[in-house]
Amino acid sequence: MTLRGRLTAAFLAVVLGPVLLGALLVGSTMAAVDRSRSAERLGLAAASVRTSVDALCQQLRAAADAVALVADQAGRPGAAGQVVSRGLAAAVLVTDVAGGVLYATPGALAGPWRDCSADNPAGGPVRALTARVGLRDRAGADLGAVAAAQPVDPGFVARLAAVTGVAVTLLDDAGGVAHTTEDPGVRDAVLTAARKVTGDRVIETVDGRYVRRVGPSPGQPLPLVLSVPSEQPPGLYAALVGAVVLAGLLAVAVAWRLARVTTRPLVELAGGVDRVARGDLGARVPVRSRDEIGRLAAAFNRMTRETDSYVQALTSSRDQLRGHLAVLGDTLASTHDLQRILRVILHSAIAATGARAGAVLLVDGGVLVGRCAEGLDGRWPAAGALPDAADPARPAGVDPAALRVPVGRGVVGSVAATGEPCRGRVDPAAEPTGEPRCETYVAVPFATPGGLAERAGAEPATALGVLVLYDRLGGDEFDDDDLVTLRTFAGHAAVAVDNVRVHEEAQRLSLTDPLTGLWNYRYLRESIRREVERASRFGRMLSVLALDLDRFKTVNDTWGHAAGDAVLAEFARRLRGEIREVDLAFRQGGEEFVLLLPETDARGATIVAERLGAAVRDTPVALDGPGGVTIEVTVSVGIAVYPDHATTGQQVLDAADAALYAAKAAGRDVWRLAEALPWPPVEEIAVPAAAVSPSDGLPRAGAAIDGRESPARVAAAVGPADPEAGRPDVPVARSGPGGASSGPHPSRHARGR
Repeated sequence: MTLRGRLTAAFLAVVLGPVLLGALLVGSTMAAVDRSRSAERLGLAAASVRTSVDALCQQLRAAADAVALVADQAGRPGAAGQVVSRGLAAAVLVTDVAGGVLYATPGALAGPWRDCSADNPAGGPVRALTARVGLRDRAGADLGAVAAAQPVDPGFVARLAAVTGVAVTLLDDAGGVAHTTEDPGVRDAVLTAARKVTGDRVIETVDGRYVRRVGPSPGQPLPLVLSVPSEQPPGLYAALVGAVVLAGLLAVAVAWRLARVTTRPLVELAGGVDRVARGDLGARVPVRSRDEIGRLAAAFNRMTRETDSYVQALTSSRDQLRGHLAVLGDTLASTHDLQRILRVILHSAIAATGARAGAVLLVDGGVLVGRCAEGLDGRWPAAGALPDAADPARPAGVDPAALRVPVGRGVVGSVAATGEPCRGRVDPAAEPTGEPRCETYVAVPFATPGGLAERAGAEPATALGVLVLYDRLGGDEFDDDDLVTLRTFAGHAAVAVDNVRVHEEAQRLSLTDPLTGLWNYRYLRESIRREVERASRFGRMLSVLALDLDRFKTVNDTWGHAAGDAVLAEFARRLRGEIREVDLAFRQGGEEFVLLLPETDARGATIVAERLGAAVRDTPVALDGPGGVTIEVTVSVGIAVYPDHATTGQQVLDAADAALYAAKAAGRDVWRLAEALPWPPVEEIAVPAAAVSPSDGLPRAGAAIDGRESPARVAAAVGPADPEAGRPDVPVARSGPGGASSGPHPSRHARGR
């Protein structure tokens, strides 16, 4: 059999088989559903009937109780009349112990009355439902009974039918119809079916109605028959047979047509595949439709075109990769700028793998923080991406530092926690983790073998960071080759991070004191120059404190140099605890220390000196070891303030040293403030008002600007505007030997701590 014949036969078997089974299933299911729904309706109706009758009995019992609770025999007729007038009962009957009638409301109902609480209701017609309660005196003696009744008439049956939504029939003692809401045409069939019903069974009549009996039973003494019509549409089975025949005819025609349309492009596609297998990448097949086979043919043509371009691109990609590795090697060898190195690594990894975007994240305190990113515009999970002001070379766009992922969470967090690379697709329904939006990803961790942690004898971290790329060009997932390539670049990133950290550690060790952890004298020279320049530029003050531990040689001579080192380390710890984050502490050498307090005047510096002296004096230094030795230590402090006491960094440091010697001479454990410099005289230099600007177009000092006098000449003419300009401690302008003004300075107590 040909492929076309097999497809036709298979299509007919697949289509007609389910059609036949479906027709049978639909017929049987609809019949079962109809019977189930009718039985359910009758069950609900039976429950409603029991509920309605029980509610009526409860109402009658409450009415009888209301009459029986009247202790006065003369007042019972009035109570019975109120019960009847309020509609709680149609009639009330009061009898004595012997059954004699003591009182009956006017218009008494015809009997027999059927008691609601009868366990075995007697046969016979039912004219009314009644509830009886005992009548007793205050001593508990039986006086008789009170009965409240409601009629059972056609209106009562009609109300039950309205409540239940089904037809209701009340039978008499002979099995005939006492009252009913059934149509006359189906009444006989319903009665015939009701005689066959036992218990809660539901049966179907010949004309398509479902019947169920309810009662008599305890709590529901009425013999009732409930019925509902069938909901199954007429002519169902004939319609199903016609649908099956029509479906069969249509299936034959469609199967033949589909088989013919399907096999022709498959034959053409098979020929094209044979040509490609023989090495002919120029093979093409015609695209005859837009269905799956047509898309397959178009994909085959696109595959042959792209395969040739991929073969050509592989060579170019290999050459580019070699070039990127060369650039990366040169960068690693020529700079310690970690940001620049990471950008080169990321750019090279993106170019080598064909990714659209990527990022490099480093572990910082249990959180992966972005250090470098590329191509993340429009993918960022957080709003407000701004240019990185700290790096003018980076273009405006996303700030990589906004990318923060806890270790162990999300894709890159899991990679950093486990140390295992990962690639794949992102589940769109997954919970957002703060990473950039993407469809595919590949992430590789990098650690530093033999890095700082291992060299220091500590346990190495799980990972230093993660190199992650997003969305490969072409929409395909990243493959194992991309993973291998990314491992190479991640290794370079690990080496770069290690080199930079080693360099930073070496630089830190060269600028800090190993015993106290404070900055050393080398960094002091650089810092005081920088702080003086900043204070001069912004018109601020800088306080310098020179500190010296009193009689420290006695400590070394008495308890040894180890104890002296412990005292120095403890003093450095207390020193750090008494200063701000912006303040700088240095160990100048031996037991001499220096504090730089930016934007602090003399008053603020004295407060720091007093607080520091108290912190050292009030708590002796306890030495570790047996005996519990404590050493009492005091400190002398010399204070100098720029620009009040000096005009250069070295001068203010010398002034602080001189003040320290004065504190030592004053008996130690005190502070002294350096002597203020005398203000040099200020001279006014006459500048012609109409000075001619030079050829460069820039006006000279004192020249008129837009026809107005310059601010310098106006100030010289009218004098100082500051009312405190005459005070010696509030100078307006100070001129040095060269006559240039250093600008206005605040008063000594204008800014303090």
